[in-house]
Amino acid sequence: MRILIHTLNFAPEPTGVGKYSGEMAEWLAERGHEVRVVTAPPHYPQYRISDGYSAWRFNRSECISQSERGGSLEVFRCPIWVPREPRGWKRILHLMSFSLTSWTTMLRHVGWKPHVIFMLAPAICCAPASLSTARFAHSIAWLHVQDFEVDAAFSLTDFSSNRLRRCVLATERYILSKFDRVSAISDRMVEKLAEKGVSPNRRVLFPNWVDTSEIYPLSSHSALRQELGISPETIVALYAGSMGRKQGLELLVETSRRLLGRTDIRFVFCGDGSLREMMVQMADSLPNVTFLPLQPVEKLNQLLGLADIHLLPQLADAADLVMPSKLTGMMASGRAVLATAAPGTQLFTAVTGRGIVTPPGDVAAFTAGLIQLADDSRLRDEMGQEGRTYAVNYLNRDEVLRRFEASLLEAGGFRPSGTKTFVAPSSVGTDSDKFLITVENATSGKAGD
Repeated sequence: MRILIHTLNFAPEPTGVGKYSGEMAEWLAERGHEVRVVTAPPHYPQYRISDGYSAWRFNRSECISQSERGGSLEVFRCPIWVPREPRGWKRILHLMSFSLTSWTTMLRHVGWKPHVIFMLAPAICCAPASLSTARFAHSIAWLHVQDFEVDAAFSLTDFSSNRLRRCVLATERYILSKFDRVSAISDRMVEKLAEKGVSPNRRVLFPNWVDTSEIYPLSSHSALRQELGISPETIVALYAGSMGRKQGLELLVETSRRLLGRTDIRFVFCGDGSLREMMVQMADSLPNVTFLPLQPVEKLNQLLGLADIHLLPQLADAADLVMPSKLTGMMASGRAVLATAAPGTQLFTAVTGRGIVTPPGDVAAFTAGLIQLADDSRLRDEMGQEGRTYAVNYLNRDEVLRRFEASLLEAGGFRPSGTKTFVAPSSVGTDSDKFLITVENATSGKAGD
């Protein structure tokens, strides 16, 4: 197939949408598909253009790779304005700048005649460019929702006008109605698509994944312990990921403050984002806190293996609007998770049995949960193993992407050569849903040819 991907974030961004869109594009190319990506220069989560890239220049074909099966991957970078603090109208301008600059690049691919145009949200303001290109090229238009950015913006009080909210939500609903397929990363998010008017025949579950051969439980202590001067006996509570408003990271600093007397517990906060400096200032006088910068991908398993307990805070209003992509790696690392989520949310269901879940914003409950895990190594090991088992069986990258590939082939009118049924229990990706997935390559040519 010829697949045109339209996304704000792409590799080499190490976290979030950029990580997953990059891995997806490379995997599809390796399977023999022709893949082109229209994106911005890497800038997340630091909100700063990475070295070697330009914020103001088009890069028509930055990299081209060819797979043994004949697939290929080309990346087209478009200019973007990046604010240091992407809040409110600054974030709107940030997203709109990429929407406008990428529009012409998208339209230039009409003559390439892609079978599927795959757009990732955020940013949904790019939808007009994706839809117009799909219509001119007679392509399938597919929207993938990594988080509900409109709902999150109003829930996090970036905007407070009810009239504006109604107008924006109506526009979003209209945009969703124009896509041939709309996917999301969790069951609750798929249910929310139904609330937004997306019909059952257009809704698709496409969860995030993890490469369980690259992320796995360490047989000995992480090398990072020695680098940081942390003894093998010390319990490491690790937060690793983007540092933004959706996470409610103030909870972590307050918890570390309350546990100053527990010299056997060390907090490590690793990542970058708009709130990193605020966190550093808040924890400035706390001797039990260590900050690390973003780590290179080759050190990711050592970083995740540094943890005895993974910390996963989340604001209450964001619990079903944004499914934390970092959870898959936490589970694959075989370590227990301490998260915040309300009962009935997808995050609550995902972590239950693989960690402890406390109410969002409840510092006392979060602190108590951390103490419980720190004092019970057997419980930590059992929960970590449960997470690892689930990741291997149901979140493995190749299995998830094969299911997605089957949906792509079906949407594009291609006929798969072989299928099998996949059943997953209630957790990160699905609540006992069945998927028809491809075992091997699809036949060349569309059904009916």
